[in-house]
Amino acid sequence: MTTHALVLQQRELAPGAVELRFHIAGPDGAPVTEFDSVHDKRIHLIVVRHDLTGFWHVHPAELGGGTWSAHLTLPDPGRYRVFADIAPTGAEPTTISADLLVTGKSRPRPLPEPGRVSAVGAYEVELDGELEPGTHSPLTLTVRRDGQPVTDLQPYLGAYGHLVALRTGSLDYLHVHPDGQPGDGVTAAGPDIGFHAAVGAAGTYRLFLDFRHHDTVHTAQFTATTR
Repeated sequence: MTTHALVLQQRELAPGAVELRFHIAGPDGAPVTEFDSVHDKRIHLIVVRHDLTGFWHVHPAELGGGTWSAHLTLPDPGRYRVFADIAPTGAEPTTISADLLVTGKSRPRPLPEPGRVSAVGAYEVELDGELEPGTHSPLTLTVRRDGQPVTDLQPYLGAYGHLVALRTGSLDYLHVHPDGQPGDGVTAAGPDIGFHAAVGAAGTYRLFLDFRHHDTVHTAQFTATTR
């Protein structure tokens, strides 16, 4: 069990462009100021709507004294969860979270049905593999642009892709990095990005893949059920 906590300065915000200010409290309750970098950043912040119809992966700026700030746009009222992937210096890497309310009348939206292909502008990403609880499930995501395989993916935060899996309802969280690294002499720059994902419970999951091409980060989204 983690001994750190994510402390949001404001737990309620109006819809629109927002600034999230927060600190990480250590075991003694004081703000933590020293973090090790993991995949090029000291803190990875993932924000999702509770119904998993909204997703943001941002990297906050340090303001001093242990306070951090992230700017993003949360257009819709409703409940959100904020996850922070951290590696406090001298402690084990961990993920902590806190809930946030965007004020106004919430309109829950259903998730798309489970599918194997996600369209992101001119890109299509195909998912191959099954989530099996209790195992490290092999997943391959294949990136195409205008129907052609993309073979020149660019590194993004030290990898060719970042995969986040969240379980509907409980919001069980998993952040997975690919098998292999750019520049290791083995891992190709696409079109396939391979992962091993270990989900703990059966159910329906929402998968979010961040990848970078032509200097732009794209996010492919899937609904998947466990086998």
